[in-house]
Amino acid sequence: MLIGDVARRSGVSARMLRHYESLGLLRPTGRTGAGYREYSGEDIRRIFHIESLRSLGLPLREVARALDDPGFTPGGLIETLVGQTRERIAAETELLTRLERIGAAEPADWEDVLRSVALLHGLGSESAGKRQRAALAAAEGSTVPVDALVEAALSESDPSVAGALRWALARSGDAALPLLAQGLGSSAAEVRRRAVQAVAELPDPGATALLRDALADHDLAVRRCAALALGARGVADAVPALTDMVADGANDVDAADALSALASDPALADRIAAGLVDRLGTGSVGTAGAARLRLAQALADIPGGTASRALADLSRDEDRAVALTAAYVLGLRDTR
Repeated sequence: MLIGDVARRSGVSARMLRHYESLGLLRPTGRTGAGYREYSGEDIRRIFHIESLRSLGLPLREVARALDDPGFTPGGLIETLVGQTRERIAAETELLTRLERIGAAEPADWEDVLRSVALLHGLGSESAGKRQRAALAAAEGSTVPVDALVEAALSESDPSVAGALRWALARSGDAALPLLAQGLGSSAAEVRRRAVQAVAELPDPGATALLRDALADHDLAVRRCAALALGARGVADAVPALTDMVADGANDVDAADALSALASDPALADRIAAGLVDRLGTGSVGTAGAARLRLAQALADIPGGTASRALADLSRDEDRAVALTAAYVLGLRDTR
């Protein structure tokens, strides 16, 4: 079979067949009287073998080894090809994501495209300073797709950069909520913590619903962050978690402030005071003067008889600091 016939039947161009021959991969079995290459059935089978191995991504040098070296074993090479293919897919996926994000920004001209590219590069930079500048630029109105901001916020470990990203998200409207909700469903506690911190800065009612759900999270830090945000929004569901935070000394000042704000609702004041009193009676708190002191300070801003009676009891506490604090607070309450 002549080279033209082989090319038509195999789908491999005559030029590529000659290239294979120049590399020593393929040698026609014979020549015609006129000197034309003539390929046998065995030659054509080899062509198909070459093409099959090339389709796996093998370089031509490795194709030659696979076909001609009796000691060649494919296992290690296949593993290498798998790794290279995964790297290539990851790079292509990253490029696709970047293109989609630039397209979503609806650039008006190439200047907009270049600006978006620069900001996306900035968000992915190894330099915390560059990431922060990109986040601040996004917060000031530069066109950065919300999904890029959310992805950056959920992976950011630098506190300053994370704060700038949360600010940018807060200024982006409610488009970030569905993506942050996915973050709250992550199996990684650290991602959920970052997600709840970002949700806490969104004023949308949907954010409040997500924060309520976060009160049941397995991670204590997620629950506490959600409780502080809900307390600031006047949501009574946060009271038990805020009370625990005061007793445990975890952001206790912020938690006490949130309880004080919630207690401005007369319907909640006695409930909050009762919760603080209950913690005074628990074993660990009952033996810890520092915890009783924190609870006394928190009771100071809770109106109503329940808080006053608890403070009166604490004014006789065996711990002098607790007793003096409770007595002082009672005096202020009487003055009011």
